Amino acid sequence: MTAEPRSHSGFQTGALVALRLVIGWHFLYEGLAKLSNPYWTSAGYLADAHGWFKGLFLWIAASSTAVTIVDYLNIWGLTLIGLGLLFGLLTRTSTITAIVLLALYYLAAPPLVGYEYAMPTEGSYLIVNKILIELAALVVLLAYPTGDSWGLDRFLPRAARRAGALRLARAEGGVA
Repeated sequence: MTAEPRSHSGFQTGALVALRLVIGWHFLYEGLAKLSNPYWTSAGYLADAHGWFKGLFLWIAASSTAVTIVDYLNIWGLTLIGLGLLFGLLTRTSTITAIVLLALYYLAAPPLVGYEYAMPTEGSYLIVNKILIELAALVVLLAYPTGDSWGLDRFLPRAARRAGALRLARAEGGVA
């Protein structure tokens, strides 16, 4: 299967790269903010969960081991996703992981009628909130990747080809 040629204008590509960069910065900042705060934990957010997976989130919140694991995964997930998006490195993986993480955040605290949360929100939301908007923006980035043209991903295929050629040469006995 061959890739279709890109026919985006410079403005379109620039806008997509800018979107990737600001979302990457947001993820990186959130990860580093949590990493630098020794008192941060996801326990309160999980304990305040509503919605379809409330039982799972409450179970995690009730287990100090599970909360520790979730905190670790959250901090480092946010940080690594942010770095991946900022540098355009493993952009597809970073984008998909970010979508999954945001979907979990959304499912833990969906802005639906009748749900009240202990944590104050920045406004009144009904179904659509900042989390869902950022998730939708990431879906756009997944559909129109920019890491292969404006990121470190553009170097990966070449490096992979070189590594593959080296493995093939070794397998054929050409290189020790």
